[in-house]
Amino acid sequence: MSAPKKLYIKTYGCQMNVYDSERMAESLGGQGYVETQSPDDADMILLNTCHIREKAAEKVYSELGRFKGLKAAKPDLKIGVAGCVAQAEGAEIMRRQPLVDLVVGPQSYHRLPAMEARAGTGEKVLDTDFPEEDKFEKLARRPKAKRGPTAFLTVQEGCDKFCAFCVVPYTRGAEVSRPVDRVLREAEDLVERGVREITLLGQNVNAYHGAGPEGDMTLAQLIWQLNEIDGLERIRFTTSHPNDMMDDLIEAHGTCDKLMPYLHLPVQAGSDKILKRMNRAHTADSYLRLIERIRAARPDILISGDFIVGFPEETEADFQATLDLVEAVKYGTAYSFKYSTRPGTPAAERAQVDPAEADDRLQRLQALLTRQQREVQDSMVGREVGVLFERPGRFAGQMVGKSDYLHAVHVADCDAAPGDLRRVRIVSSGTNSLAGELIG
Repeated sequence: MSAPKKLYIKTYGCQMNVYDSERMAESLGGQGYVETQSPDDADMILLNTCHIREKAAEKVYSELGRFKGLKAAKPDLKIGVAGCVAQAEGAEIMRRQPLVDLVVGPQSYHRLPAMEARAGTGEKVLDTDFPEEDKFEKLARRPKAKRGPTAFLTVQEGCDKFCAFCVVPYTRGAEVSRPVDRVLREAEDLVERGVREITLLGQNVNAYHGAGPEGDMTLAQLIWQLNEIDGLERIRFTTSHPNDMMDDLIEAHGTCDKLMPYLHLPVQAGSDKILKRMNRAHTADSYLRLIERIRAARPDILISGDFIVGFPEETEADFQATLDLVEAVKYGTAYSFKYSTRPGTPAAERAQVDPAEADDRLQRLQALLTRQQREVQDSMVGREVGVLFERPGRFAGQMVGKSDYLHAVHVADCDAAPGDLRRVRIVSSGTNSLAGELIG
């Protein structure tokens, strides 16, 4: 019996890319590949790329350049580029880096085994189509190997919002939702393999409208279907758009015990002028009223957000409006970035904010967000929370898990095992985590 071939995957970007990398590895498992943690002993290297951050394509080319020595020493080594940079750059990747054997877009990776076989004959293979077939149905069934207690599950892809700063509609395509029965089938399979918490993924996940037995279902209706799966203890979802936060989803946060009290709801800015220029189609006030309704349904919910500073034409007054919104919401955690141009997007053609001014604004915003995050974490001390334990900690007898609110929690002298869901009393707050003790 021949030795298995080794596959090294490097994943950039969001949770959806993590999920995609898992599925690509599984699909190539049928071709005799097993994963390795080092590119040095790989028979195939696959970069699953993201196009959101600044100079994303150049970072991929730089990474590929590091593999030239490996390719020279191992001519049979196959190198592939997948994901959003692959979709955006296409054949340009092979032109600039001839060592690349295949390029596959995020909607075509179910064709990866056939592409790998063609590359094995020396052919250069490119597939950045938006195929009509459902890639998830074309993928091989997930193997029954034991899984960790948490998993991602993509239920929706693409976006129709066309925010002025974003390339997702161009790299991932229009909004598409997976049928309810297929999502439930995959969720049940994950639970059979040991998963107790599932995070539903989508570029705009709360726009979910998957086909059900009696018509399209909303995300809230899907969550209630998942709620019926024995052994599934926790449900989360990300990332959401304020305009698609429907009444039934808000209600579910107050009534569905398995839906965790954590919501990532990006606003991007607090200035109505900038929001309009971003093509966000909501105002600061409508966002704040939405937060009020969500907290009325679930008062203890932890709100997370995304912010872009230094967007074209942003003034100091516009930025102050963002700080005012942050003060009003009091985020438990948030992600903030300095605007960077994306070729082909409307904002790339506009007058840019001075980089030094954008840097200063980012530092001021991050200082405020960090203070709020610490205040929320400190407020957890003395409270009892559920913790789903995932792995041993750095010290003997220590276990680490996630709270209902997605805080990392460390517990010393802990007899819990990975996958155990236990009650924990929080005893102290650190910079990015909490410490607790088991109750009973």
